[in-house]
This record gives sequence, C-alpha cells and structure tokens, in this order.
Amino acid sequence: MGLNLAQKIIKNHLVSGEMVTGSEISIRIDQTLTQDSTGTMAYLQFEAIGIPRVKTKKSVAYIDHNTLQAGFENADDHKYIQTVASKHGVYFSKPGNGICHQVQLERFGAPGMTLLGSDSHTPTGGGIGMLAIGAGGLDVAVAMGGGPYYLTMPKVCKVELKGKLNPWSAAKDIILEVLRVLSVKGGVGKVIEYAGEGIKTLTVPERATITNMGAELGATTSIFPSDDVTHEFLRAQGRAADWVELLPDADANYDEHIVIDLAALEPMAAKPHSPDNVEKISTIGKIKVDQVAIGSCTNSSYMDMMKVAAILKGKTVNPNVSLVIAPGSKQVLTMLAQNGALADMVSAGARILESACGPCIGMGQAPCTDAVSLRTFNRNFEGRSGTTSARVYLVSPEVAAASALTGVLTDPRELGEAPKIEMPEEFVINDNLVVAPAPEGNDVEVVRGPNIKPFPVNKALSDKVSGKALIKVGDNITTDHIMPSNAKLLPFRSNVPYLAEFCLTPCDPEFPARAKENGGGFIIGGSNYGQGSSREHAALAPLQLGIKGVIAKSFARIHMANLINSGIVPMTFENEADYDTIDMNDELTIENAIDQVKKADTVIVRNLTKNREIKVKVSLSDRQVQMILAGGLLNFTKVNNG
Repeated sequence: MGLNLAQKIIKNHLVSGEMVTGSEISIRIDQTLTQDSTGTMAYLQFEAIGIPRVKTKKSVAYIDHNTLQAGFENADDHKYIQTVASKHGVYFSKPGNGICHQVQLERFGAPGMTLLGSDSHTPTGGGIGMLAIGAGGLDVAVAMGGGPYYLTMPKVCKVELKGKLNPWSAAKDIILEVLRVLSVKGGVGKVIEYAGEGIKTLTVPERATITNMGAELGATTSIFPSDDVTHEFLRAQGRAADWVELLPDADANYDEHIVIDLAALEPMAAKPHSPDNVEKISTIGKIKVDQVAIGSCTNSSYMDMMKVAAILKGKTVNPNVSLVIAPGSKQVLTMLAQNGALADMVSAGARILESACGPCIGMGQAPCTDAVSLRTFNRNFEGRSGTTSARVYLVSPEVAAASALTGVLTDPRELGEAPKIEMPEEFVINDNLVVAPAPEGNDVEVVRGPNIKPFPVNKALSDKVSGKALIKVGDNITTDHIMPSNAKLLPFRSNVPYLAEFCLTPCDPEFPARAKENGGGFIIGGSNYGQGSSREHAALAPLQLGIKGVIAKSFARIHMANLINSGIVPMTFENEADYDTIDMNDELTIENAIDQVKKADTVIVRNLTKNREIKVKVSLSDRQVQMILAGGLLNFTKVNNG
C-alpha cells in the first residue's frame, strides 16, 4: 500500500516510534516560527534549557500580534525578542513586515519540510505542501534546541475536491463546508489531506486559506500536494529552488474519505459563536451589518486584497458600516500601493490597518454594543472581538466587501460579474524588515524590560494530589475563556503572575481569588476543553494559581499537550455521567498518584465531599508519564540532558 502526503513527510522526518495510528512518534523539525504573543515565553524557556544556538534549518521570530504600543510593555517585549533571537541564531521579522503565517508562506516555507509554530494557525504552511503544526511555546523551544517534536500518529482524512468553484464562491466557502460537515471537534487526531481534480483550480493563497482554518477543526494539520501550482507560486516569489514535487502515491491509503463538489458550493458564513455554525448567505437573509473587517492570516493575501479592491473601486462604503482592511504583509501592502488598488480601497472609505493580526485577536477595532461584525477571520468565539455582545460572522472577502457597500449581509452574486484576478508573475520582494541573527551570539546583550517576569515551573508530582473542584465549566471552553487575550491583557504575555489574575474570569470572575485562597485545586470541564489558540498561557496561568489537574470529558490537542508540558495532569471521565456528580468546592483527592499515573490508564479520584469514587482516564505515553512525574517538560528536559 502506498503512502499519502502526511505519511511521506513523517517517514522522512521520523526520529522515534512507528507510523501506527494512535501511537506516539517523534519527528525532526526543519523550521520553527514564533510570534510576539507566545514568543516571549518561548524564548525565556529556550534560555532556561541552556542551548546556545538554534539547531533548526531556519527559525523566525515574528512581531505581529502585540503591535499596539499604548505603553512600554509591548515595545519592551519586541526588544527582548529581537536581542534574544540575534543571540541564539533566529531571524527576526520586525513589526510591519506582516503576519507570521502570511510571511512564512511567501518567504520561508518549503514543500516537504516540517514546521512547528507557537501559534495554532501554523498549518497555513500546508498550503505549499509543508507538514506545519501548531504547538505550545515550550515544544517550539525544545525543537529550536534540536529536540524532536512528539505527537500521536494521526489518522489521515482525505478531502477530495471535485469540479471548480463558481464565480463569487471562494476558498473560504470550501473550508466552511468542511467545518459544517466535520464540526470543530471533527479533526481531532487527524491530518486533513486535500486531493482531487479540484485542487488544480486553487492558487496557493486559496489553499493556505483552507489549511489555515483546519485549526478550527481541531486537526493536527492540513496539507495540499506540492505541484505545478506550488512551483509557480514559489517561482514568482523568487524561490523556485525551494520547490520539490510532493504527491501522494496512486494507491495511498486513508482512514476517512470526504468528497466536496466545488461547483455545488455557494457563499456561506459561520454564524455566531462557532466556526462550524455554517449556513448559506442566501438563507441567512439580509441582516444589518455594523462593521466589516478584512484581513487576518486566513484572508489577507494579495489575491484576496485585489478582489476586495475590485469590488470597492469607484463605490462608497455604506454610511452605517465601519470597514477596516489589514493587508497580510509588507509585500502585499507594497504591491497594492504600487498598482493603485490601495487608493481604490481608501477612496471607497476603508480604513487601512497595519500588516498585523489586529482585530482578529481582539487587538483593536472592537465593534459597538450589540453590533453585527462580518470578518474574514478564522474564529468568532463570543467576546473574542473585544465586545461581548457583538455577533461575529466569518465570511469570504467577497461577501465582506459586498456587504460593506450595501450595509446588509449580501450574497456577492447580486453584484453581477465577478472580478477576475490573476496571480502575479512576479511578487515584489524586499526582505529589509527581516533581520538576520548575529554570526556569533556571544557578544549580543539580551535586553529585558521590567514587565518580563519568571514563568512558573512545576514541582515533581506528589504521591497525594488533593484540592477542591475550583470551577466547573461546560463544553467547548476555549483558550480565550481560560486566558483572555484582549488588547488590555496582551501586553502582559511575559508576566504570568499578572495574567493569572484574569484566568477563567470570563466563566467566573471569582476563580483566581478562589484558587489562591485554597492553594490550588482542580478544574472540571466538559467536552473539547481548551479549543482554539495554541497559547500555553492557558496552562501557565492555571499553574501559577496552583492547579494540579483538569478533569474533562475531552480535550483539544494543543491544550492537552500544554497541560502536560506544565506538569498539570489531564484526566478524562471514564463515564461522562460522572461529570454531573461533581459540584464546585467538592474536595477531591488522588491517593498513590505516582503509581496510578505510572500505569497511564485508569486513575481513581475520590470525591471526599460526596463519599464516592470516580474513574478517570490518564491517557499518556511513557514519555508523557515521565514528564508529569518530573513536573513538566522543562524539568524533564533538564534531567534527561544532564
């Protein structure tokens, strides 16, 4: 039996384990990326490991999240990242150069390589045939130091694309359809691999839109083949030498198979408050729109921006709509400025934001109270926009631009003939905002601002783990719930003690105080606990508050890994009905915890308040068991590196 794309790259990078679905493997990492929201912590952790120089083929540190400099904190973090990157061999992408995933796709990513990023949307790189995976900052720090990345060998789901998109339908509609079919939990433990005749009709930016939002499926990653389309994109970027053909074998095997007829798709939207709450624009109706935001790592490419400019040209944005547009990179912004498209946007009434993440992560442009905001982004979780009462719809750039003109949610097919935008034969290439590291890092002074605080490090597992159930939450709790990421808190990403004061406050404002008062304890969660961003702060803040374990119906992949990295025991109910038997403030205890965890199977949690035993599963690999026993990955790494 032949190999699919994911299996081919994994086989070429396999360090340990066997490619058996569900078993633990480790792979060699070629490239890493960090961004400034997660990067400060990643580099503090890299320094703690004690390796002087990165050992990857290329590592890049991007500044794209915390670019709003209302105080010294963000600027200080940027200076720290720039100096620590220079010292240890990491390339530094300055603020203004663009969103990490967009720039990585344009300038650094290469087919067949592995990429590990401290951002959940790292799978954007799958658009050019990379095995690109999002992870916590500590995992990325270990990879920069030359350590392999450990993961569970995923299933591979083949999504066969047939036919061709009709005019006004977009790549965004393809991934929204996949989300509608599979749901936000449907990709857990899987790689989504795209195939079929339809992929030949999709440009690399369109492919990247689709792989980007694979993160919303909970997938390990998503990937397209590297073919003639990929070659043309890399050639136009002046990087033809980076191209290799990468196709699945004709007799490749897949665990699942889904077929999507591109010609049957029409413009769609993900309605509030989940990316899988998908419905056709034509059936949602003409709801009034207050704000339109176009950009993010999902839809900020040159091709997307040119379509938007063509729709807006010669027209005026509806007086009741605020339209903001953020081109994804300096390359995109430069080309729009040179060809007049930027002037078309500005003349129509658009506000142009810098090439950064901006409103996608709640960094500015919060909509008004009770607003309807159409966004070309990847997440519409409640409150993520910065306005709790806002209703956010995820749409394509075409739907967004059309609706900005009309003032209501609009099917762009009503505008008549769709603009025809061609991929440029050559992109404008100017990497002057990418700073190479110092040849010898010994002479570089790392600058640390006063906002940078030591991160919490756990202790070895105790034989008796006890505490109260400090909070009980429902299904699909996101990392935005666990560690809010708004414009007021993002500047404190390097200050975990401060951030911990806001941990889980969207669910219960009293949680941090209760956790401190009780000396820590347990979190009780529903299904898909920790979905969303890769931010390991959602594990570090609970660790700071003394959380010993999380008992949930199920976990999102990256968050579970981050809990393990922090030495916090992730447990799932053997019988989900037991979730209902635990109330907040119940006293819980795990006796003989070390022996029970070593078995990596069923663990008995005693509810002393209810005088009953609860069976939970601790599904850990042998290596993860040792990490939990040591008190997390950093302790484990130090012990094993002598």
